[in-house]
Amino acid sequence: MEIQELASKRVDIQKKRFYLDVKQSSRGRFLKIAEVWIGRGRQDNIRKSKLTLSLSVAAELKDCLGDFIEHYAHLGLKGGHRHEHSNGKEQHSRQRQQHPPPSPPGSVGSEEHPHSVLKTEYIERDNRKYYLDLKENQRGRFLRIRQTMSRGPGMIGYFGHSLGQEQTIVLPAQGMIEFRDALVQLIEEYGEGDMEDRRGGGDEPPELPEGTSFRVDNKRFYFDVGSNRYGIFLKVSEVRPPYRNTITVPYKAWTRFGENFIKYEEEMRRICNSHKEKRMDVRGDSGEEQEGLE
Repeated sequence: MEIQELASKRVDIQKKRFYLDVKQSSRGRFLKIAEVWIGRGRQDNIRKSKLTLSLSVAAELKDCLGDFIEHYAHLGLKGGHRHEHSNGKEQHSRQRQQHPPPSPPGSVGSEEHPHSVLKTEYIERDNRKYYLDLKENQRGRFLRIRQTMSRGPGMIGYFGHSLGQEQTIVLPAQGMIEFRDALVQLIEEYGEGDMEDRRGGGDEPPELPEGTSFRVDNKRFYFDVGSNRYGIFLKVSEVRPPYRNTITVPYKAWTRFGENFIKYEEEMRRICNSHKEKRMDVRGDSGEEQEGLE
């Protein structure tokens, strides 16, 4: 079976373009990420790097990116307290050790400017390891994603490519949210390649409610209902330009989400009313004392 391209998204970050292509081969669906760097001057060459991974690994990568985005948001300005949050809750995600192994030397990224490592994680699946390193050098902060393979050269891998060469892409840190959002959309739409065939498919998609949005201060919240082969979901997006954060809530969890929202709203209202009554009592007592003095 020839490799077919099913979908493609492009993300522009600084002087780089990232192409995310969902493809399908006889072994299933996979994601190919191409990084294209275009220099400003005529003498600058176009550089291209790539990374190929299964959609199940792409889902883990998406979760990892969420951890890195949160960590990056707490770092503050470049050169600040860069190690302040290195031992937080983000150290407990999939396939992670207490002190994750650093990305091995001898790679494409090993000839970079001197840098410091701000956070590192890795994903291990079958014979492949994916190293994620958030780093900082004189040019700024960036996330390097590297894939290494344990099998020798000349072997043919899952995606029909030789296993003798590692793959690396470098993502500017300020573009991680946009990159993650594009990845989420592709995963939600295509998921695991053969799931639709196994489930039989053929059912008409249900009629869905229209989306809505509202503004609170300098943020806007979007609520969009969608469906894919896995079921119905609600996508909630918080947008404050240039940032966007999105969560996806499956239909079966809506009731629990709603119950918890109502619960916390009622508790918070009770707490606020209690504080308001206490302030009024204090004012009343002080007024009575003043009248007695007069």
